[in-house]
Amino acid sequence: MTSSQASSSTCDIAIIGAGQAALQTIASLKSGGFDGTITLVGDEAYLPYQRPPLSKKFLNGTFERDRLFLKPDNFYTDNAINIMLETQVIEMDVAAKSLTCANGGTIDFSKAVICTGSRPRALPIPGHDLENIFDLRTIADIEAMRPHFEQGAKMVVVGGGYIGLETAASARQLGVEVTVVEAAERVLARVTKPELSAFFHQLHLDRGVEITTGAQVSEFVGETYVSGVTLNDGTFVPANLVVLGIGIVPNTELAETAGLSIDDGIVVDAFGRTSHADIYAAGDCTNHPNDLLGRRLRLESVPNAIDQGKAVASDILGAPEAYSAVPWFWSDQYETKLQIAGLSDTADSLCLRGSYESGSFAIFHFAGTKLVCVEAVNRPAEFMASRQLIKEAAGGRIYEADMLVNESVKPKSWLA
Repeated sequence: MTSSQASSSTCDIAIIGAGQAALQTIASLKSGGFDGTITLVGDEAYLPYQRPPLSKKFLNGTFERDRLFLKPDNFYTDNAINIMLETQVIEMDVAAKSLTCANGGTIDFSKAVICTGSRPRALPIPGHDLENIFDLRTIADIEAMRPHFEQGAKMVVVGGGYIGLETAASARQLGVEVTVVEAAERVLARVTKPELSAFFHQLHLDRGVEITTGAQVSEFVGETYVSGVTLNDGTFVPANLVVLGIGIVPNTELAETAGLSIDDGIVVDAFGRTSHADIYAAGDCTNHPNDLLGRRLRLESVPNAIDQGKAVASDILGAPEAYSAVPWFWSDQYETKLQIAGLSDTADSLCLRGSYESGSFAIFHFAGTKLVCVEAVNRPAEFMASRQLIKEAAGGRIYEADMLVNESVKPKSWLA
C-alpha cells in the first residue's frame, strides 16, 4: 500500500498532500461512485490524521496515536487507493499533467488536487538551531517534545495564539512551568477581540502561566541545548525547551512554480478549481471566495478543509456543489471550550450573554446591525445556533441584542 521508491505511475486523480482535505476528497469521491484510479502522495510517514488533538490530548498523553487517524488502513485498501508516503512532490508540469517526486519518481494524472496545507512560520534568529526548540505541527513534533514535559521543567512558548495557548494548557496540566511570549499587545490578537483575549489571558494566569505581551524573542541562548530566550528588551527567560507557535505559512510553492494563480494562498473558486481547468486545491493552502461574507479568505481550520474537499469531489463527479459556509473554529484549553462561528474582524459592537466571571458566556459581534460572529465559551447551545444565525444575518435578517442576551430565551428559539 505504501511506497517511497522511485517509479513511474499513471492515475486518474493525483492528490498531493495527505491531510484532512485530501482524505475528505477521497472519501467524497468514493461515496459518490468514482471508480477511477486515485494516488495519494504524502511527505509524512503517516496516513491522514487529525491535527487539532496534537496540541491538546495527544500532547498531554490522554489520546493514543492510533486514535488520531481519520480512517483505518483497510479504507485505503478496500477502495484501491494507491498510497505513496514519505514522498515529496517537487515539480508539477501542468501542460504534461505530470508530477516529479524528490525520489526521482513521476506520476502522470488526468486531474490533480493540491492539498499541501501549511507549515509553521520560522523564527530565524540567533540560536534557532539549538536542540529542544520545537514546532508543533506533526505527530513527529509531538513525540519528540513530549518526553521533555516533566514536572518542574521550564518551557517558553513563543506565540500567544490558539496553538501557543493550547500547548501552554497541556504543559501546565503536566506540571511544566510555562512562560508565553507574545509580540502583540494581547494574546489571541489575530483571531479575537480584546474582551475574549482578556478572558483567556486571566484563565492562564490563574493556572500559573506567566504571560509577556508586546515582546519579541531576539535570541535563543545555549550551547547544544537551549537554556533560555532573550527578549528584545534584554530580559532573559530560562527554559529547558521552547515551543514555537507564531503562525503558519501556506504551502503554495509547488502551485506557484507550476504557474497557478497565487494570492495569499492558491486562488480557487467555490468548487476548488484553480486557474488550470484540471487542477484543484483544498484546505489551508487555498484562498477561496465566501459569498456569505462577501469576500475571499484563507482559512486555517478543519471545517474548511472538509467542506472544500467535498466541493472538489462534487465537481470532479460532475455534480458540482459550491462551497458556501459560515467559518467556524474551536479551541480546548484546560476545562474551557471555545467555539467561534463567523469572523469578528469587521465588528464594531458586541453584546454579552452570561458573564466572563462565570466562565460560561457567548459574545455576539455586530458590524452595524448585522450579526457577524459569535464566540461561545462553554456554551454549546449558543454555538450550535450561531452558524445559522450568521447565515441568516448575511441574508438580511436583523437580530436584536436584547433577545440574544436574555437568558430566559433558549437559543433554539432564535431559529424559529
